[in-house]
Amino acid sequence: MIKPIYKGKVITLNIDTVTLPNGVTIDLEMVRHPGAAAVVPLKEDGTVVLIRQFRHAAGGFIYEIPAGKLHHGEEPTACAVRELEEEIGYRAGRLELLSSIFTAPGFTDEVIHIYKATGLTKGRQQLDRDEVLEVIEMPLADAIGKIHDGTIRDAKTIVGLQAVSLQGITQSGVA
Repeated sequence: MIKPIYKGKVITLNIDTVTLPNGVTIDLEMVRHPGAAAVVPLKEDGTVVLIRQFRHAAGGFIYEIPAGKLHHGEEPTACAVRELEEEIGYRAGRLELLSSIFTAPGFTDEVIHIYKATGLTKGRQQLDRDEVLEVIEMPLADAIGKIHDGTIRDAKTIVGLQAVSLQGITQSGVA
């Protein structure tokens, strides 16, 4: 049984009555989300393009890869292409799916599809009214360092940057 609690422009909150595999029936608070796509924009010289965005829930500005929620019926690849240009003003010559991750499977069904974008060319940045951000470029190695020193704490960004970094290691024969 599903009891609707709240329906907003981004999420829906329900109470789902669920019978678990062990036979126990419980009520779970479930946040339903349409999903999202995120992109690690990587230039030919190894520079990664990040954003430093204001996030109220995080208490201020955080470093992230460009990302956004899927529109109804939208394919994740199309969302990735759209968000890349809207947020940082670049178009990708090539997109490669790195991973699809559950953000917090204990209470939400949100899945973020994370891509690597290469062959970047200039497009046109078009921020939404509620997007307060600056575009930051840095070597991939510096971004990985910011994960290790705790500066980068956003999960999708950590997964994406580390996946790209690991690709570079395995392609160079180090791993």
